[in-house]
Amino acid sequence: MAATRLMPTEEGQDLIDLTREICDKTLRPQVDEAERAAATGEQFPTEVFRTLGEAGLLSLPHPEEHGGYGQPYEVYLQVVEEVASAWMSVAVGVSVHSLTAYPVTAFGTAEQQAALLPGMLSGAQLGAYCLSEPLAGSDIASMTTRATREGDSYVIRGRKAWISHAGHADYYTTFARTSDDGGRGLSCFVVPADAEGLSFGTPEKKMGLHCDTVREVMFDDVRVAADRRIGDEGQGMAIALSALDAGRLGIAAASTGLAQGALDLAASYAKERKQFGRAIGEFQGLSFLLADMEAAVTSARATYLHAARLKDAGRAFSKEAAVAKLVATDAAMKVTTDAVQVLGGAGYTQDFPAERFMREAKVTQIFEGTNQIQRLVIGRHVLR
Repeated sequence: MAATRLMPTEEGQDLIDLTREICDKTLRPQVDEAERAAATGEQFPTEVFRTLGEAGLLSLPHPEEHGGYGQPYEVYLQVVEEVASAWMSVAVGVSVHSLTAYPVTAFGTAEQQAALLPGMLSGAQLGAYCLSEPLAGSDIASMTTRATREGDSYVIRGRKAWISHAGHADYYTTFARTSDDGGRGLSCFVVPADAEGLSFGTPEKKMGLHCDTVREVMFDDVRVAADRRIGDEGQGMAIALSALDAGRLGIAAASTGLAQGALDLAASYAKERKQFGRAIGEFQGLSFLLADMEAAVTSARATYLHAARLKDAGRAFSKEAAVAKLVATDAAMKVTTDAVQVLGGAGYTQDFPAERFMREAKVTQIFEGTNQIQRLVIGRHVLR
């Protein structure tokens, strides 16, 4: 059952209709087989991202003058949610890709935007976001990857961890230390995939999101032209935190879509499965469980849309982004777990995607800032 939406414009509704068509014709028919195949050997949905790119769905919130669609976040995030209801790995990839282009959109010079954004936003390129390190996750200021200025270039050396699209991306939006001044010593670079000295670790064997390839990225004296530094030296921390606010909304929307997909499966099963001569959904115990699942999904959607509307209005939304990420990902974990319960023994098998939904939900409480970090952010705002 498709989510009921009230889109701000007719164009926004057209984009939702287009997304649903692609989900039904392209994503849903192949997601189960692709995720199973990727669990035992690397498989990346390159053609799916190309399809989304050609449809304009990889560039929705970015400026039209550089090849984007100039859509408000309120529309973009609902597209992400629709994709997630069909294929969570791909929805995460859409959010990550948008995150990689954000620094250029928000902090790049006119020359950098003209040079870089057409490729990033056309669907011809896919990006990776290199922020986390083996010993620097939530504590961004402790990163050790270093970029040293040498003439008209920077030489980058270090390692990044947990990087989606690593080995498949066309460019790597990378944060590295340019001075020893803690969080004020970080800078942002766009590193091309063919840069000499760039290499990748073995794909991580994860609990879920198997088609979201994640690897370490190694920078072994990677030389990058100085005009690929985005923003000023030392501005990297501000760029990263600004981008993460937007990225958290992407994950909130994707988590809501995942929960919606689990709810749809559970409701459909509850109407068809019979016990004691009745559909199991007619029993109050199960109908109340489904009602709680619906309330959780609806609440999650409301929180991310509220934050998106603040962002679209040019107002502060950092606290609301953290709230949305916290509420939506906790909802995804609960709703997907409850979906397994509704399906009973069948939910514990791979005959139905309920068990996959549950595995995919867990990481949403971890990446783009753990939910403990979200509580810290929210608490600090409340106490100001």
